[in-house]
Amino acid sequence: MTPAALAQALWQARQPGQPRVSGPVCDASTLPDAAAAYAVQDQSLRWLGPVGGWKVGAAGPTQNPTHTPICAPLPAAGLLASGVALSPPRGALRGLEVELALRVAHDLPPQQQGLGDALLCTVFDAVLPAIEWVDSRLAQGQASPALLRLADLQSHGALILGPARPLGPADPEPDLPTLGAMLCWNGQTVASTVGGNPAQDLRRLVDWLIGHTARRGLPLRGGQIVTTGSCTGLLWAPEAGVSVQGRLGSWGEVGLSLIS
Repeated sequence: MTPAALAQALWQARQPGQPRVSGPVCDASTLPDAAAAYAVQDQSLRWLGPVGGWKVGAAGPTQNPTHTPICAPLPAAGLLASGVALSPPRGALRGLEVELALRVAHDLPPQQQGLGDALLCTVFDAVLPAIEWVDSRLAQGQASPALLRLADLQSHGALILGPARPLGPADPEPDLPTLGAMLCWNGQTVASTVGGNPAQDLRRLVDWLIGHTARRGLPLRGGQIVTTGSCTGLLWAPEAGVSVQGRLGSWGEVGLSLIS
């Protein structure tokens, strides 16, 4: 099987009533490395429409190969305003996590390969609290091999965005090690963390993403949203209808409703 075949299978699995992807197309030989997974992402964009942003994250803060950042494009249609009511299709995952998101201030030139020593606000003009809905087009869901999950837009379902708070030269940059985050549903706190994002280094994440997207021929564009990984860990919402509220330190709140 080829990356193109996997991309088509993942697209078909997004259609109403279609089964999730399993079988030979999920064989490990289909995706020998991260480059192949990114090729599937690029193929998928033919069907998913315009890129509204990116998700980027890392399992840890060091240069250890297991801590290399990974990313996925976010379809513009899945960027939703706080307060939205979602009705996940039957069998969908109901994973939720609070994240810190940034808004790209302007189109980046294709030759820009990173952030360097520049202030964060030279690339991003706002910080937004966000909740990512984690879903999967794969039959094994989160038990799928890591490269398959990466090909499947790193299990992205949708990104719900709270109000943007401007970020300027005089504003302190977000600091992941000291950043507090909280996730509640139906008024009950289910996660409360400080420094919960495993990447720990926000500048490292965005520096890597700027270079990665440029090399893929998809440099960051003004107005796109970059979300930077879970600050609460992944929580599974109950099957019944639930009102969800997230808070990201002093950066604000974001909420949604899940309809059973």
